[in-house]
Amino acid sequence: QVQFVESGGGLVQPGGSLRLSCAASGSSVSIYVMGWYRQAPGKQRELVARVTTGGRTNYADSVKGRFTISRDNGKNTVFLQMNSLKPEDTAVYYCNTYPASTTWDQGTQVTVSS
Repeated sequence: QVQFVESGGGLVQPGGSLRLSCAASGSSVSIYVMGWYRQAPGKQRELVARVTTGGRTNYADSVKGRFTISRDNGKNTVFLQMNSLKPEDTAVYYCNTYPASTTWDQGTQVTVSS
């Protein structure tokens, strides 16, 4: 079964940037549509970006123009570049297939605060 481990989160000021990484094991990410999801305190987990096997991307309206999802099949890794971060982007970020098909792990915390 494919598993994912996220990294790259942290504390950043509004307007700052972070790059999240999602390393896969147990299978190749090249065969999956991949997604980045997030869950803020008291809210449901939501999809923020996805990338198809062919590289087409889709974004939630709230992050469009600020976030970029990409994949490096050779490194078996998916990335999320986050620019112009806002306090409302504060959440735990997760990666998974789209639709989600494997157990959620602990994710990586992103906190946007001055």
